[in-house]
Amino acid sequence: MKVNPLLDRVLVKVQEGDTKTAGGIIIPQTAQEKTQTGVVVAIGTDKDVIKVKVGDKVMYDKYAGTQVKIDGADHLIVKMSDVLAVIE
Repeated sequence: MKVNPLLDRVLVKVQEGDTKTAGGIIIPQTAQEKTQTGVVVAIGTDKDVIKVKVGDKVMYDKYAGTQVKIDGADHLIVKMSDVLAVIE
């Protein structure tokens, strides 16, 4: 399935959280914190507002966006204003 965001929206593939601590303890799925980073998969049509490009690793607001599942992977559609930073 192909999803193209509109206007100032950005499609982000959510990064998986850590399943192990530094000491090697396995963290169960229910205790894992929701990550706030991901990779930009697609951008909307408003090129003047959007400051990221496909492939950028970004940090987004914790409660931002709409969750969608595309080909079995978790994605978020967020507004550009909810993208907090580009991670290099």
